[in-house]
Amino acid sequence: MTSPNSARHPYWKWLVCGLLLFASMLLYMDRQTLPNVATRITTEFKLKQEQYGDVEMYFGYAFAVGAFLWGCVADKWSVRWLYPALVLGWSAMGFLTGLVESYEGLLWCRTLLGFFEAGHWPCALKTTQRLLSREERTMGNSVLQSGASIGAILTPLVMTFMLNGRTEPGVWRQPFLVIGAVGVLWVVGWFALLKERDFEEGQPEVRSQESEVGSRKPDVTSGADANFLAVFSDRRFWALVVVVAAINVCWQIVRAWLPKFLIEGKGYIEADALRFNSLYYIATDVGCLAAGAAALWLVKRGWEVHRSRVTVFGVCALLTSLTALAAELPRGWGLLGVLLVVAAASLGLFPCYYSFSQELSMKHQGKVTGILGTVAWAVSSPCQKFFGRLADQTGSFNEGIALAGLTPLIGYAALILLWREPERTHSEPVRPAK
Repeated sequence: MTSPNSARHPYWKWLVCGLLLFASMLLYMDRQTLPNVATRITTEFKLKQEQYGDVEMYFGYAFAVGAFLWGCVADKWSVRWLYPALVLGWSAMGFLTGLVESYEGLLWCRTLLGFFEAGHWPCALKTTQRLLSREERTMGNSVLQSGASIGAILTPLVMTFMLNGRTEPGVWRQPFLVIGAVGVLWVVGWFALLKERDFEEGQPEVRSQESEVGSRKPDVTSGADANFLAVFSDRRFWALVVVVAAINVCWQIVRAWLPKFLIEGKGYIEADALRFNSLYYIATDVGCLAAGAAALWLVKRGWEVHRSRVTVFGVCALLTSLTALAAELPRGWGLLGVLLVVAAASLGLFPCYYSFSQELSMKHQGKVTGILGTVAWAVSSPCQKFFGRLADQTGSFNEGIALAGLTPLIGYAALILLWREPERTHSEPVRPAK
């Protein structure tokens, strides 16, 4: 059988990864617009910190529901059509956020934004699983994930330009309208670059990936493809339940509260906090790409694929715990430097996690991603409300920030204790990365 990709340029699949990066970028621009003007909105709508936490909590709950739903749909429907529909859905909700006139309207728009954004990861990971070899996936997932950082970098810059120091009520609405309208451009690029045949399971690339994994006891990559319920008997799945909850608590708490932590907690003015916010997400992008590159470099040096991923994950988890130090530091370069290290490490965790999840099932990747995404948001979402309540009670953001950075160490412990690589047949050795 001739691969449908064989006539394409060898770098075509990396161009697709670039398009996925663009989708992650748009997703995070729509998501991060709110945290960057959170102080303005809580003042204009007269909200408590806990009420702002409720907005983030309901966003997360909707994301949890959407993750499971869209994960199941991605395994049944054409990703080529589902993915752009979801991009248009979340772009519309981002746009409508700029038109709300009440706290209730804000709550609805952000809830539906989370619901549609949840479909991004099942669709994107199904795409990289289909197009990339096992050795390439961590790097491909790094490219995909790095778009989140780029979006978070650009958002405060775009908002600083649009707001331009203006403080009148309602001026915060314009960035929502502009950023929300950009999603249409991505849809055009998606249909131009990918065809329906690119997602077929029978491609030689996919079959070679399956055979490379080898005969397993139990055989999750093939056995679980015949019976999805077999995934739940695999202890690796339960390791990832802990991992995904732990890394998302860290990432989502800092993502939602960093501007408030800097402005209200450490005394920075809004303009300086927004500029640092961009720098923070530059560091996350560097960390994300560095994690993928480090895992690939270790494999090329002769390390087993799983060992390389776990090592990178462990280093990143150790570095995120520096939030405990950041909480105690006063305003200044020391604080900002520590936060940049935390930034790089916190996003470096994700390409490793995505690659772990792609080991469980080829056929049911959408459902696996969706269920784990549901776990991630179901756990992290109530933490937003808890964070806001803790800030109201203590008058400080320090305790919540410190606790959030420690959670990835729990995920690392779960990997060490629960993950066991399936046995391979002697006749099917692991191929070295090319």
